[in-house]
Amino acid sequence: MYHPYFRGKQYELITIREMAPLLKEAGFCPIIEPVKESLNGLRKALDAVGEVDGNAILVVNPHHGDLSGAGMPLTELLKEKYLDLPGVRAGILLRADTSLNEVEKCCETHAAHSPVFIHAGFTDARALAKTLDQQMEDQYHVFFDRHCGKLYQKHFKGSYRVLLHDGFQRMRNRDYKPVEAFSDLHATFEDEGMNGFGDFLIVGDEYSEEGGPAYAVAIHLTFIDPDRDDAMYIYHFKSQRQDTPQDPAGKFAEALERMMRVLDKPNSKVLETGAVKEFRALYKQKHFPGLGYVKKLSMNHHIETLAEYFKSAT
Repeated sequence: MYHPYFRGKQYELITIREMAPLLKEAGFCPIIEPVKESLNGLRKALDAVGEVDGNAILVVNPHHGDLSGAGMPLTELLKEKYLDLPGVRAGILLRADTSLNEVEKCCETHAAHSPVFIHAGFTDARALAKTLDQQMEDQYHVFFDRHCGKLYQKHFKGSYRVLLHDGFQRMRNRDYKPVEAFSDLHATFEDEGMNGFGDFLIVGDEYSEEGGPAYAVAIHLTFIDPDRDDAMYIYHFKSQRQDTPQDPAGKFAEALERMMRVLDKPNSKVLETGAVKEFRALYKQKHFPGLGYVKKLSMNHHIETLAEYFKSAT
């Protein structure tokens, strides 16, 4: 159903580890595109998924980061440790520069890992569908919506299909609006003819290595609005000071203060998740855990919010 797309930085992998039981319970399946040469964090994340008999898709030919163009370590990792875990599948990233020959070789290499095809710029859908040459109902396709229109998607009709939408438009922290629309795909993916949906959580599809110091601190928190047909929105709680890169701890406190004002309103629509409770604890303790940890809490909250939405729907 829900496929959160992670680029495997430290706190993204920690989120998968911490959320593994909930991801399993909710029927969610994370997609992981590793970006770091060290695979220790990735192993821990996949181990956590395996311990609860959960599901995950590991991109074996990542485009971004240290492993771009060097997927062999990931192939070996799957073979040596996760061949007996049917819930861990190989994801094959299909970009504009991916050839049909490369797809065929990758499929052969990962035939035992139930390959998933992730469409991220590849253009010749007709030739690909013909090349795969197997029962469509046995195939698993994930589409980046900004790359794959209806005409492209129709070539894989009958397969298990997932639509990925990036609801988080990354910009400088100081430029975010207080609240904006995020996505309605969780409520409309079946109307799109899809079996599942995905997003890039509160990180966004645009990849970059760690940037310079932030002039403003922003905490991103998603919520579902039942008064607007269950559409999802996102709050950007920003620090008041935005003129220098100094004092990130103090700026976090300012952003957290703004969050508390919204959460404490009687008509707040933000779900009181475990992550929100931890934000409340940080506010009381006047503690700054670091920006990576803050991002992890926002990702946890996003997953918890969607899990509760589908739990309530059933």
